[in-house]
Amino acid sequence: MPCYSIDGVVPVVHPSAHVHPTAVLIGDVIVGPGAYIGPLASLRGDFGRIVIEEGANVQDTCVMHGFPGSDTVVEVNGHIGHGAVLHGCVVRRDALVGMNAVIMDEAEVGEATIVAACAFVRAGVKLPPRSLVAGLPAKVIRPLSDDEIAWKREGTAVYQDLTRRCLASLHEVQPLAEVESDRPRVPAPDVKSLIATRRDGAADPSTP
Repeated sequence: MPCYSIDGVVPVVHPSAHVHPTAVLIGDVIVGPGAYIGPLASLRGDFGRIVIEEGANVQDTCVMHGFPGSDTVVEVNGHIGHGAVLHGCVVRRDALVGMNAVIMDEAEVGEATIVAACAFVRAGVKLPPRSLVAGLPAKVIRPLSDDEIAWKREGTAVYQDLTRRCLASLHEVQPLAEVESDRPRVPAPDVKSLIATRRDGAADPSTP
């Protein structure tokens, strides 16, 4: 992986974590046990500290950065969707930040809260726990149900399993020229999609 020290500070990656070879880690970055860092993620610890705690995931093309002296933290089992930007903020344990959402400086996403895709959380805002948050700027829509929180935990568990799969079997290869006649499929996790969740009567936590 592209991994750089700056001012003598070297990133730390726990042996049980997976950092994709195209992700970039710079300086004061700490990736904890069982964490997943996706392709093209940028974790820039050149001003402040970046911390990814145990079992958390930071997915493809996410950006984490902060002002000098700040900490940008994703706590245990935090879940950061594709393309999200975290800048000098804290995402508490079991929280989810949706795809392309932006969390600004000194903001705090409460424990087990879900921030919807494309939401913008303003600097300094403290979001309560177990809440659905959406909008530009983001506002609390309603409390989350136990079923919605369980749905989030299942999704995070899938990424924790992906970490183990990547450590065991992810290798750079040359593509095949043709599709094999008996081409296998990658294993499908036993987890419901959002559409299936809605069909079964539970609310879709990605929408208000």
